[in-house]
Parts: sequence; structure tokens; C-alpha cells
Amino acid sequence: MRKQSYHYSSFFTFIFVFQFCLGSLFAQATTDLRTKTNINDHWLYLENNTPNLNDVQKAANWTGINLPHSWNSEDATDLNPGYRRDASWYQKQLNIAQIDPNQRYFLYFEGANVTTKVYVNGKEAGGHIGGYIGFPIDITNYIKEGNNAVFVRVDNSYDIEIIPSQKSDFFIYGGITRDVWLVSKYKNNIDNLKITTPEVSAKKASLQIIASTVHPDNAKDLSLTVTLKDPKGKKVAGKTVSVTGKIATITFENIKNPELWDTQKPNLYTVTAVLSEKNKAKDSVTEKVGFRWFEFKDHGPFYLNGKRLLLRGTHRHEEQAGVGAAMSNAQHRADMESIKKMGANFVRLAHYPQDPEVYKACDELGLLVWDELPWCRGGIGDELWKTNTRNMLAEIINQNYNHPSIIIWSLGNEMNWLPDFPDGDNTEKTNAFLTELNDIAHKLDPNRKTAIRKYYEGSQIVDVFSPSIWSGWYSGSYKSYQKAIDVYKKEYRHFIHAEYGGDSHVGRHSENPVTGENIIKAEGWEEAIVQTKVANIAQIGDWSENYIVDLFDWHLHISENDPTFVGNVQWAFKDFATPLRPEDDIPYMNQKGLVDRNGVPKDAYYVFKSYWSDEPFTYIESHTWTERQGPENTPRILSVFSNCEKVTLYHDGKSLGEKQRNTASYPACGLTWDVNFKKGENILIAIGKSKDGKTVSDTLKVNYRFIKNESAVSLQLSSQKLKNGNYLVTAIAIDNNNLRCLDYEESVYFQCLKGGKTMKSQGTPTGSESIRMANGKASIEVVPDGLNIPIEMTVLNQNFKGEYLRIPVN
Repeated sequence: MRKQSYHYSSFFTFIFVFQFCLGSLFAQATTDLRTKTNINDHWLYLENNTPNLNDVQKAANWTGINLPHSWNSEDATDLNPGYRRDASWYQKQLNIAQIDPNQRYFLYFEGANVTTKVYVNGKEAGGHIGGYIGFPIDITNYIKEGNNAVFVRVDNSYDIEIIPSQKSDFFIYGGITRDVWLVSKYKNNIDNLKITTPEVSAKKASLQIIASTVHPDNAKDLSLTVTLKDPKGKKVAGKTVSVTGKIATITFENIKNPELWDTQKPNLYTVTAVLSEKNKAKDSVTEKVGFRWFEFKDHGPFYLNGKRLLLRGTHRHEEQAGVGAAMSNAQHRADMESIKKMGANFVRLAHYPQDPEVYKACDELGLLVWDELPWCRGGIGDELWKTNTRNMLAEIINQNYNHPSIIIWSLGNEMNWLPDFPDGDNTEKTNAFLTELNDIAHKLDPNRKTAIRKYYEGSQIVDVFSPSIWSGWYSGSYKSYQKAIDVYKKEYRHFIHAEYGGDSHVGRHSENPVTGENIIKAEGWEEAIVQTKVANIAQIGDWSENYIVDLFDWHLHISENDPTFVGNVQWAFKDFATPLRPEDDIPYMNQKGLVDRNGVPKDAYYVFKSYWSDEPFTYIESHTWTERQGPENTPRILSVFSNCEKVTLYHDGKSLGEKQRNTASYPACGLTWDVNFKKGENILIAIGKSKDGKTVSDTLKVNYRFIKNESAVSLQLSSQKLKNGNYLVTAIAIDNNNLRCLDYEESVYFQCLKGGKTMKSQGTPTGSESIRMANGKASIEVVPDGLNIPIEMTVLNQNFKGEYLRIPVN
């Protein structure tokens, strides 16, 4: 059945009615007359796709849940092909003790995927098309005092009329995946505040507040009072105007010496607007604002507040192990804080708008934002598709307009690739619609830039363009990176490089990873030393942490030393799930993250931190590489990643010398040492000294052997009790000499036979029942069932027909 857009007869009616109305509609109240109550708890869930409300009202098999929630939280990453693309129902008994006839009542959904219908007390109150975007449902005419039955039908079925395309490289999680609020406000109210900064400099600034108001009875004696407070809470300006129409405008001129918002000091001012009727406050809205200005120089770098700023970026998908897209605000915040702690100053929200907590965090932490319309693959669609896409773009800009962190509205990614419609890759049609979207974006927001990625035919339509450069992964060698960016800097007026990197499997290491020239070198103790040229790293599946460390180190070595480069944006910050990669080392996981799906840093995280972070640290590569082998008296190059000015490395208590860090040197900014490992345990300590004299250190113990393992013949199982009471079950591939086979990389399969359950379908290094071994090792976390009976585990694959482990539980 073809979907129709709710509420709006046309796109232009939509803009007229809702222009800039959603961003702060449900801001926290500062008077008793506007309330905002979170209603995430105590919902019921029914996995049933019926469109008939009567059917679900009679159903008896509801289960209790709290929001956010997705029915794909684990089935997306289980070992079964596909994931549930269908409809489900949610139910809540909403108690409203007293209804004021002068109040309006709303349910506000921060996001539900993908189409939503809301019923209150048996009647349809409204709906929404499109995921990833908040929307209000006016329930004033449907509620009563006491208990109110709220039913919500959410549907993530395959539908080519709604972006993103089903061919995108990420899961489209179904459910009410974000917070839900009950909002009440006086009938005469502030619908929205649109805040702009027409003039900003270090010496003075101006501020314009456009308030959209609602007063259905044409109330008289309405006034709007707006106050501005600086980051310390001191009042800077204030003004009151009469409200006669739907729009009231207040401008503050000549704000002297504003405390600018930037990535190091994200100063936020507070704007409070109070609507009064006959001098009595009836409604109030509060927003944050930042004073800043930016510029992309033609064929050159980026400037923020008049100073060159190298954009140091990453990407973020909205998901987490165990919950999928239904993340808590604490989890959202933790992601953004980890990105900031790494030293990033820019994040591309890929490939869709994200939870309000993310934008709030970016404003407060000082992270510049590329916000993206989810036109990801699928080509150009029909008229209904276009209407839905236009509406979605307007909603994104309207909701997120006031965030100082946002500098780019992206209109899409790889849009013309893999069309869903006949003739969907028609360049002429695509460019015509892209031009229309670009005009809409600039009409709604003349002050920010538009962008796209990897649609070359439309590169001249938008303000900023990113081509596709995957040097050293999908093609070419990573040492060709400078050549690539030099070409594109000349070709595109405002060029930024979004997406680069490659997959890495936690714990997999190689003494001689593929080089920057795409050469596979022999270990050094084979009889025939053959060097092989590699055309495509992704396909041969090197996937070692060493290779990715080298690749990122080279990219940063180039970008940090190029004075005319805007900057680059690594793909992606965290491992994320995708239906397109069932055969990856962790099935259905895109493993290009700097951290795993639980946010635990990989080695590559510390490479970025060494270039970008101001917090002194040292990190010896690598903490997951504690078992190594090689010929005797063959020194190995060991890298230490640090942002300290000087670092000294100690091997078994003996200094191997102090090195001076230099970003012009590669690898590891010159912090490398030749280490001649001895047989058995080796203790390495790196001590870094910062410019201000602060000392930091890192310690690593490495067990080294001079004997190369033979072919794997069996598995050796062991267990370790964790602090949380669970058990970590580990399988080691060993040869006939009982040596760990550091070159064994085949998949093994875990199964708990009795006494507990595995932490499966998590998409993490210890949260999948199927996983490729990393240097002959794989582990899984097991939760005991609490019955104090032994846990029985088996691990097997085609080579090993099954090993058994019995774990006493105490």
C-alpha cells in the first residue's frame, strides 16, 4: 500500500505551518504552565503486524518493556539471515489526573522507525512518516481525566517510498527507538524559537530571535519578553515586545566582546522567552545559543572564528551492543564524550539525524556537526518518494536549527548508487531534485553549508563535496593519499574528505602487515621469501590491528602536515551492524570502528588520540598482542603512540633511549624502537614527558618465542570468572607441540549446553557465537543461570569436531 504524508496537503503547506517549529517545541518548562514529562517506563509490546486496532486490543500476549525499544535489538546480529521488517504495537495506560480546558496536550516522540500511527482511547490521533526524526501528536481532543489507552503502531517494513534505501550498509531498526514525552502547555503559547546570529566578531555580536506563537482565539494583551544570559548566568540583554500576529521578532544589537563558541571553549549563552497575557506569564521556552562564524576557503582550509581549524573528524552510527538503535541518553553521551576525548572536533552523523542528546552533547563538548538527510543509495524515486524526502529535509533543519555545533546540512550519500526505481540512476533527474533540495536547505537556513558525498555528477550543486577516497583499503595503497587529496583540492572549490579507513579484528596481529606500498612481506624465517603485491586489502582480509594502525597513522601524518587541507573524517568511530556483511569476522558487523560495538577502544583509537588529544598519555602497540613469535636475534620495530614531547622506552628495566616526538616523522611520529625480544616474558614500559613536565606511562608484558607454530590440530578451552559474575570462555588453537597457532584465523562456534547462556548476538569480540579467531584465539562471555550447576560449553568448527569444557560455578 502506498503511504501518504500525514497532516500536510503539500510540501509548501508543510513548510508554512511548521517552519522552524519543532526544534524547541518541547523545551523544558520554566513555568508551571508548561510541563514535559518523560513517559518511557511501563509500556507493553506486541509483535503483531495487524493494522486493526480492535485485534490488538483483544490480544493477550503483550509483554512489558521500557522505552527506548527495538524489536531488532538482537535479531539484526544473530546468526540467522535477515531481520524482522514488519509492524509491531506498543501500548501504555496514561494517567492524567486533571485536564485544564485552557491547556493543549501532546505526545512527543523523539524518533520511531519508520512509519508511526498513534491511537488514543480508540481513535487515531495522528502519525508520522520517516524514522530518525522527532514529531508531536496533539492528543488534546482525545484524552479524558484518569486513565487513557495509548496504542502506537510502528512499521519498519520494506518500503522504497521512504529513505534510507534498503540497500544501505546498515540496519533499519524497527521500534520506538528514542524517548517519548507527555507535554502540556497553555493554549496561547510559544510554538518555536528560531535563533540566528546576523553579526559575530570577537568585538561584538548581534542576536535575532523569531518566535512563532499560537493564540487561536486572537487573544489581546499578549507580550513576549526575551532575556539573554552569558555562559556564567549573567544577564546580558533583555527586551519586551507586543505580540499581535503569529510571529514576534526581537533583536539584540551590539553585544560587546561575546564569549565565542569554538571547539576548545564551547561557550553557550541562554535565551529565555516568556509569553505573557495581561502581564501574567503563560508560557516559557529556553534555548542555548553559541556565537561563532565559519568559512570554507576556496580550494583551501576551514576557518572558525577567523582562525584556521583543521577538521579532525569521525563518523557515528546510532547503535550499541544489545540494544541496537534503542540507546539510552547515557549511552549517546558516552559515545560523544569518547569521540571528544580522542581529540576530534568534527563528527558526521551518518547517515541520518540522530538522538537529541547527541546534538546537545556536541553543543556542550565543542564538536562541529555534519547533519545528514538519509538519502543513502537507492537513486531518485517517484513523486511520493520526493514528497516524503522533502518533508524529511525540512523536519531535520527545523528541529536542529538552533544548534551552534551544526555547520553542514548534508543532502545525501552515494545517492545515485543501486537504484530502487526504474531509471533511478538517471543523472538529469537526480540533479534536478538535488538542486531542489539544495534550494530548500538554503531557504530554510541561509547561513549553513550544504554537502553530499560520492555523487560526482552533483558535486557542483552543493557547497561542500566529499569524493570517495579509500586509499589502502578498497583500492590503491595508503601511501597514495597525498596524491589523491592534492587532485581533489584543485578540482572541488570546497573539498572535505569523508570516509576512509578499513576493518580491524580485535586481537589480530601480524609481525609483518601489508606495507604502505601494498606488499605482503615474508616473516623472515621461511625458505623462500616472496613479496606479493595486493590490489585490494578488503578482499584478501588482512584485517589486522597492525595494518589499520599503519594506515591511519599515514593518513594523519599527511593531514596534520598539509596547511591547505580542510581535514578528513574517519569511517567510523564504532563498529556497527549491517545486513550486507554476513561473512565478516564477526558476522553482520562492519568492523571499521576505532572502538568495538560496546565502545571499547581498539589500537587505532590511540593513534588518533596521539595526534589530536591534549591529555598526556602513552600507549604501547598493542595491549591485545601479548603472544608473539619470530626468529632469534631479529629485532622488531615497536611503536609507542603518545602526544608527549619526549618518550623513553624500557625493556626489562633497561632504557632503549629517549625519542623526541615529531609529527613530520612516520610511523608513530618517530616514537619507534628496535626491540630484540628474549625468550619468555618481556616487560616493556613507555614513559612520556609532556611539555609542562607531566609524566605518564604505559606497561605491556609480551611472551615471546623463537619457535614457529605448526598447523593447528586441536582447541584448548579455559574459563575466567569476571567481576560481573559471568564467565569468559576462551578457545586457543594449538599444534602438536601445544603451541598456540598465531596464524590460525578460521571461524569457531561456541555453544552453551547447560548451566547458562552465551552473550550472543552482541556483535562484539566476546559477544558472538560465531567468530573468526584472532591469532588463534577467540572468547565469549557466558551468563550462569543462577542454579549453581556447572556450565557446560562446546567449541567447534570443520577442523575441530568439538572440544568440551565443564566450569564449576561457585
